[in-house]
Amino acid sequence: MKSIFILLDSIITIYLWIIIINAVLSWLVAFNILNTQNRFVYSILDATHKLTDPALSKIRRFIPIFGSIDITPVILILLLLFLRNLIFEIFAPGLF
Repeated sequence: MKSIFILLDSIITIYLWIIIINAVLSWLVAFNILNTQNRFVYSILDATHKLTDPALSKIRRFIPIFGSIDITPVILILLLLFLRNLIFEIFAPGLF
């Protein structure tokens, strides 16, 4: 049972890093620091966008964009951290 919780924790942690990488890359592209004509940059940006866009688009339906600032990655990160803590608090209080 402990291995399942460790696996869930690892999956959530990896997804958190993918969200952070996607946000940083989108900022770098927006400020013309990275060029999307580079195939490597484009493939990483496309992969992270495909992994994070389904969750972020659901949050964007409820949260408005404040000017040019998109806070949905921050909200998704907070929700994932809350979910991870909730799982360990409710389902595995004595394991860790």
